[in-house]
Amino acid sequence: MMALAVLCALIWTGLIFCHGRFWQAGPILRPAPQIQDSLAGSTGPRPAEIAPDVTIVVPARDEAESIGTALASLLAQAYPGRLSVILVNDRSTDDTAGLARALPDPHGRLSVLDGANPEPGWSGKLWAVSQGVAEAERQNPDGSGYILLTDADIIHAPEHVATLVAKAQADRLHMVSEMVELQCESLAERALVPAFVFFFTLLYPFARVNNPKSRTAGAAGGTILLRRDMLHRIGGIPALKGALIDDCTLAACVKQAGGLLYLGHSCLARSIRPYPGPADIWRMIARTAYVQLRFSPILLVLTVLGMVLVWLAPAMLALFAHGPARWIGAATWLVSIGSFVPTLRRFRLSPLWAVALPLIAVFYTAATIGSAVNHHRGRGVVWKNRAYTQAIPHDGRTNPSEPTGTAPAPDSQTRESA
Repeated sequence: MMALAVLCALIWTGLIFCHGRFWQAGPILRPAPQIQDSLAGSTGPRPAEIAPDVTIVVPARDEAESIGTALASLLAQAYPGRLSVILVNDRSTDDTAGLARALPDPHGRLSVLDGANPEPGWSGKLWAVSQGVAEAERQNPDGSGYILLTDADIIHAPEHVATLVAKAQADRLHMVSEMVELQCESLAERALVPAFVFFFTLLYPFARVNNPKSRTAGAAGGTILLRRDMLHRIGGIPALKGALIDDCTLAACVKQAGGLLYLGHSCLARSIRPYPGPADIWRMIARTAYVQLRFSPILLVLTVLGMVLVWLAPAMLALFAHGPARWIGAATWLVSIGSFVPTLRRFRLSPLWAVALPLIAVFYTAATIGSAVNHHRGRGVVWKNRAYTQAIPHDGRTNPSEPTGTAPAPDSQTRESA
């Protein structure tokens, strides 16, 4: 017991002091004063000395519930430069495309593109993104400006695009990404969604991602502003072909090409996708958890062991051990609880939720095991009525090879790790 208590304490000492300050609130990108003045009608400086072209690419599959609100927020962006929005209707079975085309577009910013069926070796979302980027190249062939990748369930404040571009220009960044605000209303969301953000920052500490000397690369797919010349340098969207964790794969490609990254939290964009029950969050986790582990049983075992040592053992020691082991365990448990509090404050939740962190960790561990079970039983990943049952290892360092064997069945694509 004493050896276990000391091991847990050493692990948490390393996490707190040597792991990119993952537990802190993290950087939050706020509008610069000149942008706020511009929105208020001031005659002062423009949001940026130069407002390069921005093309927003939105892949959408069966997003009728959110597409109108999300697109309306993009069409209403207060951006002084040329802004265009390309919605790629990814073979939706609902009225996603019709609702998009019916939106008022007084500035002529919106193009709705009906996507083709994915080609073999592509994940569905990236295939839609690749078609949108190809249309952006057709509309603006000089290759300048930025591409903004975002999802069809995100609402953007009017100053969001201008703020992203201003950040990219001020710091000469090649890629600016933000973790958007996630919906946190149902009991399941309040219990489990903040931990999703917390564990994400543990995997990809923002300070390390933003440090050009660190090899850590990460991004959040809800908001990715990317310089078009950098996209060309890494080989375009085909360089990510098939990736399911496409945002972090893209970040790895950009950083390995010498690009500068920024990853932070957003106060100007929020997701409206609901996760009403635990089963919905389970499916969200299980979709890519085993992908993150590169489909490796060894990494799965090590991950489960790590979750036990980091999240469960300190609480168990505090409750059931005796003597010094109990007090060391209790102190370590308090540190782990305290590390979660900044994330809970961001979601405007009571710090008391941190006491449940060991149980929340059990849920995430079980969902990760479930993801592995699905893979090894041949179920693969099912998302938006598409099944991804094969794996092409790809982590952003090498271009994926072409799949071999027979072509996949309709609406079934090759899966790839990120």
